[in-house]
Amino acid sequence: MNYETTITAEAADGVTTDYAGASTVPAFAIPRWLIVGGAGLFVLLLLIGAYFAFAGRQPAPADDNNNQAATVTVVTPGRTMVAGEIDAPGTLAARRPMPVGVVGEGGQVVRVTVDAGDWVRQGQVLAVIDRSVQVQQAAAQSAQIEVARADANLAQANLDRALQLVARGFVSKADVDRLTATRDAAVARVKVAQAQLGEQRARNQRLDILAPATGYVLARNVEPGQTVGAGTGALFTIASGGEMEMLAQVSEEQLAQLAIGTAASVVPTGSEQRFTGQVWQLAPTIDQTTRQGTARIALSFAPGLRPGGFATAKINSGSYSATVLPESAVLADTKGGFVYVVGPDNKTVRRPVKTGAVTANGIVIAEGLTGNERVVLRAGGFLNPGETVNPKPLKK
Repeated sequence: MNYETTITAEAADGVTTDYAGASTVPAFAIPRWLIVGGAGLFVLLLLIGAYFAFAGRQPAPADDNNNQAATVTVVTPGRTMVAGEIDAPGTLAARRPMPVGVVGEGGQVVRVTVDAGDWVRQGQVLAVIDRSVQVQQAAAQSAQIEVARADANLAQANLDRALQLVARGFVSKADVDRLTATRDAAVARVKVAQAQLGEQRARNQRLDILAPATGYVLARNVEPGQTVGAGTGALFTIASGGEMEMLAQVSEEQLAQLAIGTAASVVPTGSEQRFTGQVWQLAPTIDQTTRQGTARIALSFAPGLRPGGFATAKINSGSYSATVLPESAVLADTKGGFVYVVGPDNKTVRRPVKTGAVTANGIVIAEGLTGNERVVLRAGGFLNPGETVNPKPLKK
């Protein structure tokens, strides 16, 4: 067999042999890397097909699936009757302050019997002024009465003797008239001396500084040894009956809403204690500079009420209908207060509001709501205008 015949036979068997006679890989075998690459390409094509199969579908609108939207609690507040209140600052004062000064001629103060913060009764001695000179003057005047009385007694005796001698003709009628006039003048001088003594004693009594009424001593401006007189200012200031008041400053509009007898509560600055009173006088004029008036609130005496101090009053101004929301529903930023309202399409709308008084039930909404809206109760700070939500009414 020749060489060509051998090669042909081996090729027919599908096996090649090198020149040394060793067998090798069949001539038609596929390389391993090509098989692995083909499998990877097949998997990649499957993934791409699956992607396009799912991506080709139409997405469901957000409104068609509220389960994907945020769930919020909403409340329809309606309108309720709210007791109107006016917050007004002001100062505390004595309702009827009574300055007490020197009534008489004055002198040196020898004793002061009361101090600021004491209660006094009407007629009580507050201070005593030295009266040593006045006492001597009163003693001299008392002696003048005795002199005048002695002269009157002598004139009466002379008249009695003259009347006894008239019948005998020793004394004329003219002498009797003269003696009668002398007696009358002496009696009159006695009365004058008595009146002068009474005046002197009254002056001496006025050297005592007396309380003109029962009340509470607010100020003491005198000390023993001080010289006082008619030109000296008030030595004491007394709150008559201990009655206090607050001078609340309110605007023209607020003043028009108030009436005599309106109840009010007062809280002094720096204190948490609340005092009740009522408006007893409204200012008849308005300050042209501040455009404010004064509402005077009568208060009963209490140690915590110190005249001259600042305070804040809450004055009732009647009832009115308004929308009230919990504090969690009302938000605020640089643009002011606002709430989120859920519209018919379940989208949030930012609604500016003007807040009023804070009550036990919440914040009064003065402007911006009718009360029929669906207002987001909580989590409003996490919402944006136009956002779709799933509203859930508040369970009562």
